[in-house]
Amino acid sequence: MTQKFPDTKTLKIQFYRYTYFITGILLVAIGVLGIFLPILPTTIFLILASACFVKSSPKANQWLRNHKVLGVYLKNYQDKTGLTIKSKIFTISLLWISIFISGYLLTDEFYIRLLLLAIAIGVSIHLIMVKTKKTIHT
Repeated sequence: MTQKFPDTKTLKIQFYRYTYFITGILLVAIGVLGIFLPILPTTIFLILASACFVKSSPKANQWLRNHKVLGVYLKNYQDKTGLTIKSKIFTISLLWISIFISGYLLTDEFYIRLLLLAIAIGVSIHLIMVKTKKTIHT
């Protein structure tokens, strides 16, 4: 009885699929952290995770796109529909609260406070410039 081993091409494809899948999971985890930490952007990590899942597991990509919380970030960006005014206000408010807590309660270093202020201003400007999604009232 001879044992048949997969060829190197098949092994290489499997290796890449697993690598993309694990990378996608790590990127989702970083994206989730970005919801709570103002220094980490959320959307870009979820977009990268989606790209990894497209190459490794379409089922995982569908899960991410249809996720109740994470899917909103992804769909709004990929579909170019923008953010609602409510989500812009919430995100910018949470950003400034987090920056305030980080900058004034967790550090005494002036240059870190300046860096946090610059990040908050930059992210706020970016969020303001993102297309505002119109909500339909029924």
